[in-house]
Amino acid sequence: MQISITGHHIEVTEPLRTYVNKKMDRILRHYDQMIDVHYVLSVEKLRHIAEATLRVPGSDIHANAEAADMYAAIDALADKLDRLVKKRKEIDTDHHATEGRKARQ
Repeated sequence: MQISITGHHIEVTEPLRTYVNKKMDRILRHYDQMIDVHYVLSVEKLRHIAEATLRVPGSDIHANAEAADMYAAIDALADKLDRLVKKRKEIDTDHHATEGRKARQ
């Protein structure tokens, strides 16, 4: 899996990269089938915006978050991505398939 981090009107420093990678580890624990991840960190006046697009088999997962601090925006984004990834994992896991096999036996 490849993680790319770009900045729009902001320089992406090493501490920011480390923080994003640390938050990404939490998401990878829930769903490890990601192809690649693209983060965009941007600043518009007093708004700090963090966006991410996760490519997974079959579709893309996109989320964005906004806060007064970049680290708070990254935290909010990680929470959103965590919920979306768990939801995607539930969709991928077909719970009804095992019930059908048990009924036929």
